[in-house]
Amino acid sequence: MTSRRWFHPNITGYEAEQLLLTRGVHGSFLARPSKSNPGDFTLSVRRNDEVTHIKIQNSGDYYDLYGGEKFATLAELVQYYTEQQDLLRERNGHVIELKYPLNCKDPTSERWYHGHLSGKDAEKLLMEKGKAGSFLVRESQSKPGDFVLSVLTNEEKHENVDRRTKVTHVMIRYQQDGKYDVGGGERFDTLADLVDHYKKNPMVEKSGIVVHLKQPFNATRINAANIENRVRELNKVADNSEKPKQGFWEEFEVLQQQECKLLYPRKEGQRPESKSKNRYKNILPFDTTRVVIRETDPDVPGSDYINANYIRVSLSSMHEDGRHVMEGKVFIATQGCLQNTVIDFWKMVYQENTHVIVMTTKEMERGRNKCVRYWPDPQGSREFGKVLVRNMEERPAQDYILRKLEVTRLDRKETPRYIWHFQYLSWPDHGVPNEPGGVLWFLEEVNRTQSTVTDTGPIVVHCSAGIGRTGTIIVVDILIDIINRQGLDCDIDIPKTIQRVRQQRSGMVQTEAQYKFIYMAVKQHIDKAQRRLEEEQKNKMKEREYSNIKYPQMTNSRSKHNMTSSRSSSVMTNDDSSSVYENINFKSPQTSFSSNTRR
Repeated sequence: MTSRRWFHPNITGYEAEQLLLTRGVHGSFLARPSKSNPGDFTLSVRRNDEVTHIKIQNSGDYYDLYGGEKFATLAELVQYYTEQQDLLRERNGHVIELKYPLNCKDPTSERWYHGHLSGKDAEKLLMEKGKAGSFLVRESQSKPGDFVLSVLTNEEKHENVDRRTKVTHVMIRYQQDGKYDVGGGERFDTLADLVDHYKKNPMVEKSGIVVHLKQPFNATRINAANIENRVRELNKVADNSEKPKQGFWEEFEVLQQQECKLLYPRKEGQRPESKSKNRYKNILPFDTTRVVIRETDPDVPGSDYINANYIRVSLSSMHEDGRHVMEGKVFIATQGCLQNTVIDFWKMVYQENTHVIVMTTKEMERGRNKCVRYWPDPQGSREFGKVLVRNMEERPAQDYILRKLEVTRLDRKETPRYIWHFQYLSWPDHGVPNEPGGVLWFLEEVNRTQSTVTDTGPIVVHCSAGIGRTGTIIVVDILIDIINRQGLDCDIDIPKTIQRVRQQRSGMVQTEAQYKFIYMAVKQHIDKAQRRLEEEQKNKMKEREYSNIKYPQMTNSRSKHNMTSSRSSSVMTNDDSSSVYENINFKSPQTSFSSNTRR
């Protein structure tokens, strides 16, 4: 676990509960300093609609849960119990799962802030992509709550003018009164104020090297809940002294420059027998991720070819038995059908056990054919090779049409399959929708339908070329899925997500407008989710106010074999000193014991 951003240096038990209940999901957790025992820590974990608090002892020699395994650092303890999912249990045997770190909000929305980037990774980034004077700020991994200013500097040799670059790391201390300093006497209210000051007043190392802060090395990683601030930053109009184009354009341009690293082989699409199957002669699938049609004619060269790629999203999660498993969505991104590829399209849909098709184009746009119709008229049926497709029903919605198609194999005695065909009609050619609400609602319906089918195959997504609108829809869906799984305070990186998708199909997300649309869609999704969660919590608090349940209080016990935990209840305090108790069970490979526990 590289991130330490689950550490929240300045919150109470009550605030931890509010954060976990309004921003987290089941399995979200954070660590914080103990209010009642300075020097100790508390691990707060969301479990459905309750929060459990587990006390972490800092003995001065090691960290432990008042017994059990001992660790040199807080990060190692948290990592251990995140990976060993069966070790924390209640008396009734229920596991206390640490699944998703609820990250501390970034202290600044400035784009030079890189969060939990390690010193080693900061050096690699600055050395490879920066220039003299490039700088970034990151959180300190050795001292949670403090920060580090990393700067690419020139070290001038004495004998001649030969210079070599190196990275200088300057510790930024976060003081108890909320001020920041680098130990030079000056104190600042914000990280931005500190950076601005040392831009104008360069620091000097003991060796005499001047540490110039010339140009920020901007991050793309953001805390999802903080996306509104990032969008505001990217929307800022550059002042006259800087480059005329910045923000979204600049970030997208950096992404475009990485394309040369993604020149994977596309030999199958370039074969003479495949050329007629490509809508655009130079938009071809990578061989490494292409969909291979298994039902082929051995006498017809290239009969396994279709212009389509798998787009896989690998997310690591913990299985019930403690194993790490890779899960996540799978899509198929493909071009709009040509007259001579419709049969192959239906072969692919049937082969892949697809039950949802997303079409983001009209058949004709600006007088040009964007996709050949590959479904029959309402109540009609058509044969496509050995596949019979019936149009059972068509339902128009505000921005799309939903068709229910029955698909039968003419050469096999198999139960008919039902496929839902979503055709989005409100995406303008050569542009993006004015606002993302319609697309978000559309994706919600698509995912709701996909989730009703057990053991279903990939969602097939296509536009005309299968890269612009298709890529935009897939990336938005991937990001929303990550946020829904991990909570509103997870880390997301929109350019990196696009980069991963482009490694599987060339050119996904085509324009700066589409790039910006992804940010706006994610922002609107988060805004809506925050409002919903806050409303839910208000209603729950009202319910609690009417509860007359009394909870027993216990004395402050601090024995060696004492592990701390509690549930949230109608009794809420701003400090750990007055709290609710509950017995839980703690298991380790060596020992098993239970004790009274405390928030």
